[in-house]
Amino acid sequence: MADRRLLAVFAHPDDETFRCGGTLALLARQGVRVWVLCATRGEAGVPYMDPEETGRLREAELQCACRTLGIEPPHFLDYRDGTLDKVDEEEAVAQVTAIVRELRPQVLLTWPPDGMSGHLDHIVVSRWAGEAFRRAADPAYPAPQAGGRPPHAVAALYHIVVPRSVAEVMGFPPHSVADEEVSLTVDVRPVGQYKMGAIHCHASQAAFSPILADSPERRHLFLGTEHFRRAASRAGQDFFLEL
Repeated sequence: MADRRLLAVFAHPDDETFRCGGTLALLARQGVRVWVLCATRGEAGVPYMDPEETGRLREAELQCACRTLGIEPPHFLDYRDGTLDKVDEEEAVAQVTAIVRELRPQVLLTWPPDGMSGHLDHIVVSRWAGEAFRRAADPAYPAPQAGGRPPHAVAALYHIVVPRSVAEVMGFPPHSVADEEVSLTVDVRPVGQYKMGAIHCHASQAAFSPILADSPERRHLFLGTEHFRRAASRAGQDFFLEL
């Protein structure tokens, strides 16, 4: 399949790097066009900094991370960090659907329904992506923001997950899945330098990421392998499982 595309839908800058950055880098190096759609600019991510200044800083950090991973420049929805449960959901889903129809990915990637960490923004974004997966293929759904673009059927929707065996060793995140629910496990050590480079791009978040100060063994366990669960699929090219 020559024209392979993936769209990852997240809430904040750095969501794309810590749990799936290695996989995104691997895909990019295999010729897949990879985009990140970020709902916010992470304005609440640095408590001692002005939110507007924080948003500008973290947008630049995400731009840096995307370049380092070798993926396309990011898209933003322009919502505010920490407010996603309060926005007009119909409007938000319409925007995500429009971008899916514009970019025409075969694979969508997002947080699981529990957000993995339980973060409400993650939970909401997961719901938006799942609904966009359904609506983008529906010719009865007009999605006026799509600018008249035709329906597009995404082949598969994946969630980033952590298997219970890993979560029990690490002591986090609070939400994990049974090991047998994992559809794909990716060893990202071959692109570890790019993933770590992208992590370093998110310098404003280093103090809030205790895994970076953990032992090499624990860092490898949590950062060196990435896990995914196929949440939905339909007929079409699902190249993701070929990794």
